Amino acid sequence: MLVTGVARQLGGRFVRRIQRDPQVDRVIAVDAVPPEHHIGGADFVQADIRQPTIARVLAEYSVDTVVHMDVTGTPLGSGSRTTVKETNVIGTMQLLGACQKSPTVKRLVVKSSTNVYGSAPRDPAVFTETTSPKSLPSGGFAKDTTEVEGYVRGFARRRPDVAVCVLRFANILGPSADSPLASYFSLPVLPTVFGYDPRLQFVHESDVIEVLRLAAHEPRRGTLNSGTFNIAGDGVLLLSQCARRLGRPTVPLLLPALSWAGTAVRTLGVTDFSPEQLRLLTHGRVVATVQMRETLGYQPKYTTAETFADFAQSRGPGLLPPEALAGAVDKIAALSVAGGGHPPTPAN
Repeated sequence: MLVTGVARQLGGRFVRRIQRDPQVDRVIAVDAVPPEHHIGGADFVQADIRQPTIARVLAEYSVDTVVHMDVTGTPLGSGSRTTVKETNVIGTMQLLGACQKSPTVKRLVVKSSTNVYGSAPRDPAVFTETTSPKSLPSGGFAKDTTEVEGYVRGFARRRPDVAVCVLRFANILGPSADSPLASYFSLPVLPTVFGYDPRLQFVHESDVIEVLRLAAHEPRRGTLNSGTFNIAGDGVLLLSQCARRLGRPTVPLLLPALSWAGTAVRTLGVTDFSPEQLRLLTHGRVVATVQMRETLGYQPKYTTAETFADFAQSRGPGLLPPEALAGAVDKIAALSVAGGGHPPTPAN
């Protein structure tokens, strides 16, 4: 088995976990830079998937399964957004080209994202795997994943003998989460869009590891480890609920100020906080996970709320204790009622 993107924490965790499976004889861990974390007994090969040399790695080790995890929204170390895009798109093209020529590759698992659905005001309440987005993502990680999936579909047509599994993960959170949204939630004050309270879904990094492991193996009886699957924890959270649980105040901004907000947030250290990310914080996104349970045969261990709770605990207390913030909201609601207005819906 060959795994890409092992220099990142998530890739390293997957490599360490998959080695414990008795069905796995050998793990080839690939990245352009050596990982700073332990990868167990895996064989590390320093190779840039953007270069044709990845084909030699597949041939040298007679790889039968490829788990492509090097599709991400954040740079590694001092890398830039340009480097990330090249790795996501050009790297995927090179890797798929190498897989297409390899006679030994029989299974391909690709880490994708629900970002492919975009976020728009007229979106359906829930996206299924066959729902087409109202408008294709115009930039950032969302556009990368859309292009990546297009190349994967082309590969699947050219190599029908290879089992291809595309896993569209909701926003990944957890103690070691590394994403633009995790960076956003780590800000001391959260900028939000005035008049909007989007619904969000999360998937715990531990569930990410387990579902990747499941997809990388031969399917169990009654399941099918090929196709495209939405992966998310049960339930949804409103952005206001997330802020309260973090103990972080929010700063509502008018919708026309979205571009300015993106620049301000990037100034505060959030990389690749593209317009697509801002649209997510405006309109939200919810996906159906029926196929994950019934076809893939996976039941997440963490709900959306439990995932966020674990993430929040790892980030420490916010500027305001959650209890105090909740109390303040309740007082504002009481004043609204006393003044003859309508109280806002409370966020738990």
